[in-house]
Amino acid sequence: MSEQRNDLYDSRQRGSRFNRGNVGIIIFIALIIFLLVRSGFFTAEYWTSAGEKFFVNFVKDRHYMMIVKGLWATLKMTIIASLLGVAIGLVLSLIRVAYRGGAKIGILNFLANLYITVIRGTPVMVQILIWYFTIFGNVRNVDKLLVAAIAFGVNSGAYVAEIFRSGIESLDPGQMEAGRSLGLSYGKTMVKIVLPQAFKNTLPTLFNELIMLLKETSVAGYIGIDDLTRSGQNIQAITFDNTQPLLMVALVYLVMVLLLTWLMNKLEKRLRRSDRN
Repeated sequence: MSEQRNDLYDSRQRGSRFNRGNVGIIIFIALIIFLLVRSGFFTAEYWTSAGEKFFVNFVKDRHYMMIVKGLWATLKMTIIASLLGVAIGLVLSLIRVAYRGGAKIGILNFLANLYITVIRGTPVMVQILIWYFTIFGNVRNVDKLLVAAIAFGVNSGAYVAEIFRSGIESLDPGQMEAGRSLGLSYGKTMVKIVLPQAFKNTLPTLFNELIMLLKETSVAGYIGIDDLTRSGQNIQAITFDNTQPLLMVALVYLVMVLLLTWLMNKLEKRLRRSDRN
């Protein structure tokens, strides 16, 4: 009887939570519809005006090319920074794992910890300003996009290092012992046995870091780079429209994130199938 009562109580609790959730969603949707109606969103005049603004913002004088060029700059920064971040993160994670495994590299471990602490403890916007105005401040004709990519890569490396470290340490220590018992050196065991498994385990987290990196590049405009976000602001300054250019920028970012998420899901499914086989 007591078990039946508990089951009945649990079902009622789940039902009440489900109903409360549905009510919240309905209220939220109703509020959005109410605001859209108040703003005239469903009227013909609104859409006529929106079409005219779209022409002025993107078609007239080929303003859409500013978005295309800004997108290309954003993608270049993201690709360079992600490759640099993975390289830095891999080296730092191997240093920290080796030190915890008994290697006598205390100085390197201290520097790795210092690097991770400083980078993770300061805003990326401040870091990019330091890189451009301080470190490369006296360099003439410096490539702003390359400086930004380095800054983002160095920032990402600290987070990737922790991702790789946690992935390596989550594996069974017997993996390393098995490799060493087969006569492999520490380095070969790490490269051939440990790192492939760690990479597979951390792939979803690495993709999330890539998505975060993609969105973080939106602050590159602070050093004068016409990235995707700044391109939208440039159109905004020309047409004096505060809505459509920024909404277009947000839409492009959303599409890229959705594509990366779809790719991540595809890779995860393929990896799961390979594990079963």
